[in-house]
Amino acid sequence: MTPDDIKGPPPASEQLPGADTRLPSQLSPDEFRVLAAAGISRAVLPGEELFRRGEAAQSMFLIDTGEVRLGFDDGLADKLLGPGQYFGELAVFIGRHQRFARAVAETPWCAVRDLWGAFQTLVEREPAHVARFMQRSFSYLVAGEHQLVQHLKRRNEDLMQTLDTLRQTRTELTVAQQLVRTDDLTGLANRRGLYRYLDELGRQTLNDLKLALLLVDIDHFKQINDRSGHLAGDAALRAVAEEVRRLAGPLELPCRLGGDEFALVLRVSDDGELANRALGLMSAVRSLRLPSLREHRLSVSIGGAFCEDPGGWSNWYSQADRSCTKPSARAATTGAWPAEPVAATAGTLRSPRKDGFEPA
Repeated sequence: MTPDDIKGPPPASEQLPGADTRLPSQLSPDEFRVLAAAGISRAVLPGEELFRRGEAAQSMFLIDTGEVRLGFDDGLADKLLGPGQYFGELAVFIGRHQRFARAVAETPWCAVRDLWGAFQTLVEREPAHVARFMQRSFSYLVAGEHQLVQHLKRRNEDLMQTLDTLRQTRTELTVAQQLVRTDDLTGLANRRGLYRYLDELGRQTLNDLKLALLLVDIDHFKQINDRSGHLAGDAALRAVAEEVRRLAGPLELPCRLGGDEFALVLRVSDDGELANRALGLMSAVRSLRLPSLREHRLSVSIGGAFCEDPGGWSNWYSQADRSCTKPSARAATTGAWPAEPVAATAGTLRSPRKDGFEPA
């Protein structure tokens, strides 16, 4: 084949609609003639692969007729090249490397020219044309890199937005779960929160401490509601709840069981510490002054038990409730506490159910 047989790129008015005019990949007639003269003509069928992504690159190609599609994957748009355009040029610039795309013949009557091994000869024979071609190619590569950077930037922004959405969803889910386990009025844990806490506590070690339960009832709470109104009753509940919260340590749970009844799950060393913490709570509540209650003084009744009975929550609750110091029992000695808080036999924590805890 002589140079006269080379068709070269069509005039601009006849270029294929698929040709990418935004990037400098279209050769001039002189450039195409010089490069094509050194190449080996090759006809390819529709769907035939010229190379695959990831395979070792050895050659550069020019398109005589037809169209070739470059598929990049990774979310990048395919590129459709037509007559007078070239691809695979990195093979002649940097030598063997892994292909970044897959090249497939798109149309019938597709013909390409393979410049394998011919580029060095062209550099020596046609240095001016090759220099212009290389300048054009480097501009093309830089533009392609810029396009890739912009694409990756957009993908990164999309990923960051997706991560933000996931974080927000996780936060909303956590808040929703917390609300389900929280008493609306006081902000303390409710029964669901208590059961969850005890279930998780069963997988923890207490070291040398003992698990204990304090039950707290507000004295004469019905009278507060009747005399001062339910808003005053709500204020009393919130005030006592805050004192219960203050008494709880980092690994302990303050809880509102319902109505005017509160619970506090503690970790204590002995019955003396349990009694002291109960007396501290009684004293703190008696010191409260609520304007909505006028002259009424708040007080609480407290019962305690160690949570060691195999019967689980139901037994712990019953034992603490039986030891509760009712107002009538404290008539003679204000703020009294049972001299011997109930201690039960050794046992293990139980999994929660609706009516209490099932045996392990």
